[in-house]
Amino acid sequence: MTGTEHDRRQGRILLVEDDAVAAYFALQVLGKRGGFDVTHTPEPAVALQYVSSQSWDLVLTDAELPGMTGVEFLDALRRLAPGLPVAVITAHESADRAVSALRERADDFLQKPVRPDRLVASAAALVAKGRAARLAARHAVLAIGAHPGDVEVGAAGALLAHRDAGHDVAILTLTRGANSGMKGDMSGECAMAALALGATLFLEDLQGADIEQGDLTASVITRVIEAVRPTVIYTHSLSDAHQDHRNTHRAAMLAAREVGCVYCFPSPSANAGFRPTSFLAIDEHVGRKLVAVRAFEARGQAKACADPGLIESTARHWSRPGSGHYAEAFEVIRENATAAGQPAGHGRSRKA
Repeated sequence: MTGTEHDRRQGRILLVEDDAVAAYFALQVLGKRGGFDVTHTPEPAVALQYVSSQSWDLVLTDAELPGMTGVEFLDALRRLAPGLPVAVITAHESADRAVSALRERADDFLQKPVRPDRLVASAAALVAKGRAARLAARHAVLAIGAHPGDVEVGAAGALLAHRDAGHDVAILTLTRGANSGMKGDMSGECAMAALALGATLFLEDLQGADIEQGDLTASVITRVIEAVRPTVIYTHSLSDAHQDHRNTHRAAMLAAREVGCVYCFPSPSANAGFRPTSFLAIDEHVGRKLVAVRAFEARGQAKACADPGLIESTARHWSRPGSGHYAEAFEVIRENATAAGQPAGHGRSRKA
């Protein structure tokens, strides 16, 4: 393992300190003794720019900063990164009113002079605490489709919204094109579409006759669920004229019974029984959705699936009950608002 790899594994610390001697001490102790990757700036405004554009495990800041008070800096920092651990170091007595206000906003409070072992121990504890909190709040999304293009047509906008929110996204496609109205094996097209969506692809090779609501399909879905550990699942609606889609739905419901949030998307073969209650605006994502869908267009997938004009008009249709110009519609099977992975966007959608 290289020194840089070791440092990043220990954690990235942003040090905000305008005293050159104090900054040198912290850099030496945390960098060399603690093994952390430490970036220093004396300017709180620069530090806020760093926080807004990079990922950090801890901010260590002096109580007195040039250009703004410590309280102002911490308030701005909390607005940018509410969950980022912060330790404050000060030479003032703890009874000071300003110090008391800082103490309320900080995760740890260190009095100068700080012993090296105390500084390293505090940093290590706060980095571990922050990482544990991020892991507990992990969002993972799995979209399940019977055929190549099903997920992309029905839920690509939602998957892109999840990706933009920092969630892990995966797609499970149960077939590679056989018996689904497509020409030949569509593995390459599936990979291209997943890349366009920033999703991990799980591609099975079931035949249409193999997609059944029983053990085989459910076992395939269960295996992927165990790998992804999703907090949110998207899959076909039961209200669909295509038997493969209905059987995929049934198998997914069996395999996903412990997942807190489950949504069903329509396909072009959805029937009048499809009754969505959640409408997710995808104005910012419709362009990238079309890029993903066009991956299948060149190989002659059915026009109803790959035609950009139809996809746009459908998205405009579903926007009527909600907001924006384009939307995707979903039936809500289960929506646990307290579960980790509550999908961004659905909670802001208007209900029909």
